[in-house]
Amino acid sequence: MSDILLTQNTGKILGPVAKLLGYIMEGIFFVIDKIGIPNIGLAIILFTIVIYLLLTPLTIRQQKFSKLQVKMNPELQAIQKKYKNKKDNDSMMAMNMETQAVYAKYGVSPSGSCVQLLIQMPILLALYRVIGNIPAYVGKVKEAFFPLVDNLIKEPGSVEFLKGFKNFGMYEKQFANENFVGGVTSYVQNTFVDVLNTASSAEWTSLKEHFSNLSGDIDHTLSLLDQYNNFLGLSMSNSPAFTFGEARADGSVIMMIAAFVIPVLAAVTQWINVKLMPQQETNTDNEQQNTMMQSMKTMNTIMPIMSAVFCYTLPAGMGLYWVAGAVVRSIQQILINKHIDKMDLDEIVKKNEDKAKKKMEKAGQKAEKMASYASMNTKNAGMASKASVSSQMSQEEKDELVRKSTEYYSRNAKPGSMMSKANMVREYNEKKNK
Repeated sequence: MSDILLTQNTGKILGPVAKLLGYIMEGIFFVIDKIGIPNIGLAIILFTIVIYLLLTPLTIRQQKFSKLQVKMNPELQAIQKKYKNKKDNDSMMAMNMETQAVYAKYGVSPSGSCVQLLIQMPILLALYRVIGNIPAYVGKVKEAFFPLVDNLIKEPGSVEFLKGFKNFGMYEKQFANENFVGGVTSYVQNTFVDVLNTASSAEWTSLKEHFSNLSGDIDHTLSLLDQYNNFLGLSMSNSPAFTFGEARADGSVIMMIAAFVIPVLAAVTQWINVKLMPQQETNTDNEQQNTMMQSMKTMNTIMPIMSAVFCYTLPAGMGLYWVAGAVVRSIQQILINKHIDKMDLDEIVKKNEDKAKKKMEKAGQKAEKMASYASMNTKNAGMASKASVSSQMSQEEKDELVRKSTEYYSRNAKPGSMMSKANMVREYNEKKNK
């Protein structure tokens, strides 16, 4: 059955990433199957560890960025305080330049964390696609649905029966697809497996009662799925909410309690994650920043609660990945924080300052050339009039005019600085347009 391709994600970005991650998941399951423990829960834990180890360079970069951001935050606050209530163009430009200089000094980018998030986001989304549809990516689990699926397809009324399943809405488009309607064997098989993979215990029971001649195939499939999905008494394919509902109906207090294990662990591990992250201090002088920091604190408080809610409603396999990921991240954060704490941040800052200085020097050369071009254009624009005026002026009058012009264009800026050159261009244009 290895040639059967279930409904894998086919997106241009998520599709290839999910397929690659699917190969990793299948490889892990193959190994644990060979040693006699073919279990999806264990595979998810090992899978999570492997993925987060692969993402370690990005994690280190992100943690380093957070540490440096905390260190440079007082300098940024000082710049903001310096230009508080100054809305003129010169002040805004100067504030921007000084802020950029601080970021360059510490070797970080204002968008650094966003870039890393953009890199990780497709991976994380693809992870959920793989874990949420294990049979589509793990051949061994996929095989558990056969020969039941092949025999069920041949049964009259099987399609209409499956349309009565609770999760049918998730696959309604597949049933209406021309490949399904046209009877393309592989597509019909895929659709049947998708529906059965999300079926509840009650739906499996009703399937067995309705198609009693397939009871042997159904029992065989359920036996394998139970072996694969059962992890510490919880089915990885069912949500804790579903498990709690069934346990309450059966009067099983133990299973009712067990249903909350993963959601509670998700909340606790997420809270530990938040506590291990570098925290920035609030600045009472900057209301905007304080508001943003307060929003972050609120988000950090809400996240553990949201983690519990999500993991209660999603399949237990997804929740297990969430918990395992949080545990791995916490361990990574502890180790990375120790590594970063041993680093000489002052030495890093010095190296970054040298790099920034070289860039400024290169930029200064370019700016100097631009200024010379601007100067040439300015001279050409008024060459005739200046020549006529100059011929009628004494040397003392010329010297006085140069002195006044220098004072005029260098107001609020150091002579020869980029600010003075910017003033020169701006105020020349103002004079010209009068």
